[in-house]
Amino acid sequence: MDISELYRSLPNLITLARLVLAPLAVSMIVSQRYVEAFVIFVAAGVSDAVDGFIAKRFHLQSELGAYLDPLADKALLISIFVTLAIVGVVHPALAILIVSRDLMILFGILIAWLLGKPVTIKPAWVGKFTTAAQIAFAAFVLGARAADLDPGLLLYVGEWVVAVATMLSFGLYAGQWFEHMNS
Repeated sequence: MDISELYRSLPNLITLARLVLAPLAVSMIVSQRYVEAFVIFVAAGVSDAVDGFIAKRFHLQSELGAYLDPLADKALLISIFVTLAIVGVVHPALAILIVSRDLMILFGILIAWLLGKPVTIKPAWVGKFTTAAQIAFAAFVLGARAADLDPGLLLYVGEWVVAVATMLSFGLYAGQWFEHMNS
């Protein structure tokens, strides 16, 4: 790989690094090393912003990146929430809801493709809000654990905000999918 190929691949390489951070963050949570888990999560978030900036600013967007970036985001968020639920930090129903929404969206895309009616994925404002809420809540939980603080009522409120946003975004995407499939 020469330097120009490396340059063109830089956003995707950063995204791949983010994919590697997901199991590392899980390992830190399982071993109750929350400071490290928080730092890894923040580094993953920064890498998401950096790869997006580089791709747009220097016109390095690619089809591979269009698939890898959301995959890396979902891998990180799903693994964080499932692990936090398993270790008893967040309610298991929240992790189940987040995973179920993403799986149903994925299966909807797959079914549409198999039926010859591929869908164009356009994130809606509620989907973007949901992702932002999930990221903020995960960072809050990891940060509170890292600082050895009791999140108290904020944990409960955060879980509900994320749960409601996740359900609303799934409802919107399901409605769009049915409209697309019936057209």
